[in-house]
Amino acid sequence: MTTTRAVQVAGPGQGLELVERELREPGAGEVRVRVEACGVCHSDAFTVEGGMPGIAYPRVPGHEIAGTIDAVGADVVPWTAGQRVGVGWFGGHCGHCDPCRRGDLISCENGLVPGIAYDGGYADHVIVPQSALAAIPDELAAADAAPLLCAGITTFNALRESGARPGDLVAILGVGGLGHLGVQFARRMGFETVAIARGTDKEARARELGAHHYVDSTAQDVAQALQELGGATTILATVTAPDAMSAAVGGLRPRGRMLVVGASADPMQIPPFALIPGSTGVLGHASGTSKDSEDTLRFSVLQDVRPAIETYPLERAAEGYARMMSGDARFRVVLTTGA
Repeated sequence: MTTTRAVQVAGPGQGLELVERELREPGAGEVRVRVEACGVCHSDAFTVEGGMPGIAYPRVPGHEIAGTIDAVGADVVPWTAGQRVGVGWFGGHCGHCDPCRRGDLISCENGLVPGIAYDGGYADHVIVPQSALAAIPDELAAADAAPLLCAGITTFNALRESGARPGDLVAILGVGGLGHLGVQFARRMGFETVAIARGTDKEARARELGAHHYVDSTAQDVAQALQELGGATTILATVTAPDAMSAAVGGLRPRGRMLVVGASADPMQIPPFALIPGSTGVLGHASGTSKDSEDTLRFSVLQDVRPAIETYPLERAAEGYARMMSGDARFRVVLTTGA
């Protein structure tokens, strides 16, 4: 085999095209992964639409990659050909900036993201730094593992680092691509789980996923509803609507925290007096490292957490991407290569 298929973006806003590329060998410290599945994330729009400066085109999107190592470069330890591996948003670190030297690898000032810094997983093969690899348990199918490497780790890692304890009231704001996993993780971590979404159409599904309570934000004051339940120790904001986040902050109990994982460039409107009396706070939370991805995958196997997915073959990547961007997918879109 001398060539491989890839779905690339020739330039910002120019759409996705399936092409044949030369199959190259991995360099020192790199591995080549035979992709079996790659999740389609809303953040892929950074590459497709040119929303992030410095991207070199043509570029292959995709940072929810699940597959098998088929070649290793020099100085790669301990990974070997044949291992099942995944790669998420964390696509490698520099090792020499101040955060890296302090062990805070996810905050690396020169951090790499597959599909942005280098070609990602909308392809039959991808070459990545060994530090980006996470082992995939045998019990997880590749199509299920892929979204867990971004949406999964983002919600799992935020919840386990939130400071909430089993029995505490934890609210998941939004029941979509991130939130449907957040509800499952919160319930299985032992939290009294509240799902918050617009309308009633997601209530039955939220309760099936494990929510003890459901709040319809179009019919109830979210903050008041949470306070009537005793106040939330943690609100995990998975939506990309700052207004919805602002409206929920008042539902925190004293010293409670809202963790923001839903990415938006729009500002939140929160008056200081909404935070001061209860010593509450609003924090952002990055996803996590490749080791955190392994923890997410292992926990998902142990507690039977799985993403709800719609699959498309690689050659229909443009259709799958459009489905994800429409907001109609329930709840994640995954490209499969047939490997």
